[in-house]
Amino acid sequence: MSTVEQGAPEDAVAVTEQAASEALDLMEREGMDASEGGLRLYVQQGGCAGLSYGMRFEHEPEADDTVTEHHGLRILVDPASLDYIEGSVLDYEGGLQGEGFHVENPNVVSECGCGESFRT
Repeated sequence: MSTVEQGAPEDAVAVTEQAASEALDLMEREGMDASEGGLRLYVQQGGCAGLSYGMRFEHEPEADDTVTEHHGLRILVDPASLDYIEGSVLDYEGGLQGEGFHVENPNVVSECGCGESFRT
């Protein structure tokens, strides 16, 4: 179940049910209110391919954020980052290679060997 707030494009960023569940569990452990705050997904300069993803929990969105909700998790994206990650899917992967959140970004033209940075 996904809802869109503040005039956000519906395809801004999607979130799998597994990723939402993991993030909501982490927010609860941090004592955060998921109805007010959310997971900020952003792009920053860095990494061997030029750009990298960042994520952190926020207690509330900024005025110019695109805010979408997926499976009870609010995703907050600033306007500059949205240009790079619009249409992406946030997923959570587990297994022998390690657990963690992963962004599947259709805008990426190349990634570094470790998969931590990208170029659009």
